Amino acid sequence: MYRWVIADGFLPASSSGMFESHESLCLVNPHNRDAEVVLHVFFEDRPPLEGIMLTCPAKRTRHIRVNTLHDAAGRTIPVGEPYALELVCDVELGVQLSRLDTSQAQMALMTVAGIRID
Repeated sequence: MYRWVIADGFLPASSSGMFESHESLCLVNPHNRDAEVVLHVFFEDRPPLEGIMLTCPAKRTRHIRVNTLHDAAGRTIPVGEPYALELVCDVELGVQLSRLDTSQAQMALMTVAGIRID
């Protein structure tokens, strides 16, 4: 199994202008078989959301709006609160998180690669 972490997650609570603030988990699977991904979401002051299942098809990319993720109990990632992600997968992937923050007139775009851990 392969594991990645992304330590800096934060869904902006507001938007301004014509673009919506959001974060996207971006995956690329260069292999000849589908990648089965298990996602865990960690917080500073609450239990994690665990066991969110995703598939990234073979030879494809997948871009998932983080605000659409939910665990088996239907719990979601709250806006305006820091979180971190752990991805566990049966094949190696390209992993990154992108944030578009439009809470101010000057938009900000941030992208960070997932850190591979063993």
